[in-house]
Amino acid sequence: MQTGENTEGLRKIIDLTRKASIGMLCLHFYYYCYHSFIEWGLSHDISERLLVNIGDTGLFNEFHISKIFALGLLLISLIGAKGKKDDKLRMAQILWPLISGFLLYGISHFAFQLYFHEDTTSVIYMAATSIGFILILRGGALLSRLLKNQFDQGVFNYLNETFPQEERYLENEFSVNLPAQYRLKDKVRKSWVNIINPFRALLVAGTPGSGKSYFVIRHVITQHIRKGFSMFVYDFKYDDLSRIAYNTLQKNLPAYQVKPEFYSINFDRLSHTHRCNPLEPDTMLDITDASEAARTIMLGLNREWIKKQGDFFVESPINFLTAIIWFLKKHRHGKYCTLPHVIELMQTDYEKLFTVLRTEPEIEVLVNPFVSALVKKAFDQLEGQVASAKITMARLSSPQLYFVLSESEFTLDLNNPDSPKIICMGNNPQKQQVYGAVLSLYISRIVKLVNQKEKLKSSLVFDEFPTIYFNGIDNLIATARSNKVATCLGVQDYSQLRKDYGREQADVIMNTVGNFISGQVLGDTAKQLSERFGRIIQNRESISINSSETSLSKSTQLDQAVPASTISALSSGEFVGMVADTPDQKIALKAFHAEIINDHAALKREEEDYQPIPKVRNITQEEVEENYRSIKRDVEEIIRVEMERVFDTPELGHLIIR
Repeated sequence: MQTGENTEGLRKIIDLTRKASIGMLCLHFYYYCYHSFIEWGLSHDISERLLVNIGDTGLFNEFHISKIFALGLLLISLIGAKGKKDDKLRMAQILWPLISGFLLYGISHFAFQLYFHEDTTSVIYMAATSIGFILILRGGALLSRLLKNQFDQGVFNYLNETFPQEERYLENEFSVNLPAQYRLKDKVRKSWVNIINPFRALLVAGTPGSGKSYFVIRHVITQHIRKGFSMFVYDFKYDDLSRIAYNTLQKNLPAYQVKPEFYSINFDRLSHTHRCNPLEPDTMLDITDASEAARTIMLGLNREWIKKQGDFFVESPINFLTAIIWFLKKHRHGKYCTLPHVIELMQTDYEKLFTVLRTEPEIEVLVNPFVSALVKKAFDQLEGQVASAKITMARLSSPQLYFVLSESEFTLDLNNPDSPKIICMGNNPQKQQVYGAVLSLYISRIVKLVNQKEKLKSSLVFDEFPTIYFNGIDNLIATARSNKVATCLGVQDYSQLRKDYGREQADVIMNTVGNFISGQVLGDTAKQLSERFGRIIQNRESISINSSETSLSKSTQLDQAVPASTISALSSGEFVGMVADTPDQKIALKAFHAEIINDHAALKREEEDYQPIPKVRNITQEEVEENYRSIKRDVEEIIRVEMERVFDTPELGHLIIR
């Protein structure tokens, strides 16, 4: 224990040592400047006898021995010195007296080589040596007052927030592996982000410019194609990701047992798009498929309805659209079961439309509420039920959309072992609400066909996922693992997902994914991610300075491994996240906070070598307009034929609404 007696004893020893060093220096001066002391009358018999006795020890055999001995005693006394700490003291204030003192103390003997009188030389030597001695003493005393403050290293506590991360390269036939580097204390180490189980879904979050597509999503596409995955890509800014998928496929065709075909859907460039009918009658097995398609497209066009599901004026338009889809599915074996025909049929007069719809017994229960309102002349109620659907669907009435949606050049079962496909669908940020609703319908049909047993491994990549509405994404994430369907969702922020999907479904999506990678995000998203990482043991130091003493205390405590403030300040290319493992490949260090390393020069050369997506057809505006008019004629023909059948068949006469 440090007691007052011990402190006092130590101080006496230090004082004695320092006095001994001063005494030794004085004897050094007296011995080597003896003639000057004689001249000055400063000699004495006692001092001379003392010098003779000390000289026998060998201290004065060489000029520098006694001088170094005096310096050594001084340094020993400085080691034990304890001065009052000064947090404003800087190392530069200490170094200049120490360095100049050592230099002056060391070179002072050159004074004896000056051509002056012996007494003058002695005075110069003793003055220079003494000043050097005092400067060393001063610098050493200041050194004991220096406060070694570690708090200046890392104002934001970044060094304390580092933790070990996975440095092994873990690969399997499904994995996505991203090279990275991370900081552990003050060292930068190489690491890997190993997504070895992509079937538990991957959520990639980050504000615009954080690097979601460039650092993560593009590697999901390229690595999965290299490993023989069939793939669907929702390309929000067509054709950024589609071009990557197409060119990667051309270079990796040997990875597939059956050569896959590449298809793209794009409503803006009809010469570069394939045609596909999302309401293909062969894929709709019962009326629930029609109901799901109707719900997907109506909620995709009216996002505010997502939070009002179950309301009368939300469910009524969905039932109305379901009835029309199923009628066209049953009419002439689905010859006219396309979305353009559905849109045009909805615009027919109520009396004719409901008379025709009542001819199909399976949808009678769906159309009865509308017929009842029409018969009772409750036109306000009828308009509330039907007009919202008609007005909403009318937004899709476009010759370009009709052309793409009215015929099928390929099927949506992309992971069919006999006919694997890479399907890319492009949106347009300027028309995202209209295009997004149609693409949502495609995606809904694709997922239902893909999520089946005994199919090829497949990968579904959604860039800017909230721009489409996909009813049942939580069910896909939960069940697709056993069917080898890997899902990658790109979102900007949890609040964006919550706005477009509602709080409940957004929470389910966020909490169901097994792998998540996040760039810079703010607010609730950063807080939620920070809680997932948990806490780590961090060192804490506190210092107290008062007039008599300085105290330093050190402790450890559990604190956030990656605080929300750190996630909010991530640079582009810097990500935090957590990965899932498998029973065969365990990962102890699942969490990471690292910078993903891209070879920018290699990626640039690769993109420069990319070939444009080839043209599918040559088409004129006249052909598009003719297709548009043809669909309108088809609907007129359906109404005419069915009305004639009703009028000509007495048994159906009760269905006529007048």
